[in-house]
Amino acid sequence: MPGRPMPAVDRAPLVSRFLQLRERSRRLFDLLTPDAYYIRPIALRHPIVFYEGHLAAFSFNTVVKRALGQPGIDAHLEQLFARGIDPEDVHAPAASKERSGWPSREQVRAFVDEADRRVLEALSTGPIEQPGHPLLDRAQAVHAILEHEAMHQETMLYMWHQLAHEQKRPPAGAAIKIGGPPPPQESIAVPEGRTTLGARRGEIPFGWDNEFEAVDVEVPAFVIDRHNVTNAALLEFVEEGGYHDPQWWTPEAYAWLRAERMEHPRFWISDEGRWWWRGMFQRVALPEAWPVYVSHSEASAYARWRGGRLPTEAEYCRAAYGTPAGVERPYPWGDDPPDAARGHFDFAGWDPHPVGEHPAGRSAWGIDDLVGNGWEWTSTVFAPLPGFTPLASYPEYSADFFDGRHYVMRGASCATSRDLVRRSFRNWFRPLYPHVYAAFRCVSDRAA
Repeated sequence: MPGRPMPAVDRAPLVSRFLQLRERSRRLFDLLTPDAYYIRPIALRHPIVFYEGHLAAFSFNTVVKRALGQPGIDAHLEQLFARGIDPEDVHAPAASKERSGWPSREQVRAFVDEADRRVLEALSTGPIEQPGHPLLDRAQAVHAILEHEAMHQETMLYMWHQLAHEQKRPPAGAAIKIGGPPPPQESIAVPEGRTTLGARRGEIPFGWDNEFEAVDVEVPAFVIDRHNVTNAALLEFVEEGGYHDPQWWTPEAYAWLRAERMEHPRFWISDEGRWWWRGMFQRVALPEAWPVYVSHSEASAYARWRGGRLPTEAEYCRAAYGTPAGVERPYPWGDDPPDAARGHFDFAGWDPHPVGEHPAGRSAWGIDDLVGNGWEWTSTVFAPLPGFTPLASYPEYSADFFDGRHYVMRGASCATSRDLVRRSFRNWFRPLYPHVYAAFRCVSDRAA
């Protein structure tokens, strides 16, 4: 029941999860050739070297230094690797291979190894749960570092996606599932009803500050696509000149298109009259049945062209977790925990799958892929829920982005950890950022 006290923390699963995450991060860096280490595959992000140091530094700074008050390792590196970049300036300089200002990889790894050792020691034997402590009540800081690393692993993967293929080493078993033609798009009527945004305190073991406090929202009837918009569907928009017609775009977005010379989604390649998908380890002929990955501005433009719009966050939640009986479920498919049958998430692959391939994950209304295969853009500006209080272990996590310039994303992608596949989890990005594994679907206001 909401508000029921959570049981005391069991440190063994936390230690196990920390080790699993660190091993996965190491494997992700091992995918890269040495010459990629100081490259910025996305100009609006730090070079790759930063992320190897950042994951360890954030965990060490949060748990060992701030929560437990223990001494540091290297003040310069702890500060250098403390925080990433909010991708804001769309006119940032091109990606650079400049190494100046960054330590050698040997220095980074020595720092990472010592930070990991100190964090593991704290998780294994330290006082990581202290009732009433702002950072350690219910081991808050520990949960924060674990989810932080899982989220950054997805960030790294979409960065890796932009690297040249010769700068990556495919792991054994890496494969692409192309599929056939896309299934026909269907419109699903969802009647008016109530949905819950966020969670109630004490309801879940851990949540980020923007997940609290839960609020109930009345949602008018709407009609929503059963499937995400596919590459094939957006190709029609491209071929009909949609990227050159300002009527579908906001003035800011259209100026961005022209400045960036964008004529199609960032994950596509146009080569001698053929369309290709920029896969993680190879390019392939554009898979028609995959969800298209685009920025919020591109998704909004397509929706206008089609005579619809993007769903609100409340409409997404109603479509994903609501039921005809009026009760809400923890997941679109019901109460069972996330697994591979329910959707394409939890690092299950390096590229998308065809839409509609996980019927076991279908919502009560018959809507596919609401969790997995791509985050879902909404039209809702990222803002605090009523009763918002900054998270003591990471106070700037959400508050720095309540600026009216970020939009909520829901769901999950193939590179989203199952730990984040919870009803209350909210993601967000700026509207002109085209690199995220972000899909979308359209809605309309027609009465159900």
